[in-house]
Amino acid sequence: MGSLGIMIGTWLAGFLTLAILSFLYKDNPFYKLAEHVYVGVSAGYWLIYVAFFDVEPMLVETFMTETGLERWILLVPAALGVIMLSRWFPKIAWLSRWPIAFTVGVGAGLGITANIQGYVVPQLQATLLPMTGFNLVSLNNLVLVVGVVTTILYFYFSKPHKGVLGWAAKVGIVFIMISFGASFGYTLMARISLLIGRLYFLFSDLLHVID
Repeated sequence: MGSLGIMIGTWLAGFLTLAILSFLYKDNPFYKLAEHVYVGVSAGYWLIYVAFFDVEPMLVETFMTETGLERWILLVPAALGVIMLSRWFPKIAWLSRWPIAFTVGVGAGLGITANIQGYVVPQLQATLLPMTGFNLVSLNNLVLVVGVVTTILYFYFSKPHKGVLGWAAKVGIVFIMISFGASFGYTLMARISLLIGRLYFLFSDLLHVID
């Protein structure tokens, strides 16, 4: 039964892989079927994950074990979560704006803090680099400092980009394009890596053409 289940799973995975790849030819019912299966399975997975790894341990179990104010304060997020489901009912759908606004506000605050601590501060620290002597490290530090400064000057729109400011803005554009190109290349490599994995699965596990 185990080998039969593995075989059925392999053929099902192969069918879904080919159904997704069939979109390269044109939109078709097989692609739509695989797309709906993927979305449905993902939604079901995350529903179970949130229920058993977030709601149960952080709300239910904590409510049963904690005492005092720490226990009853959990009713606030629980109530906000229940109120968010009111969007299913048109007459009271406006109630869902409160938990949504709270979630967006908390998310924005956490996002700003995370970006400052994760990007801005490390970028400032990485820019404050020593440039002593004529060596490769100093040259690399100089390029990094020039890139940061000229990129910031490119987004300075209070004055026309003329003269020294215009020259610095053009240098900043070069660094911005290099950054965009590197990001695009990284994304493309990640997608190609996924494609190679799927092709290897088809030719190895499904068709046994390669070992």
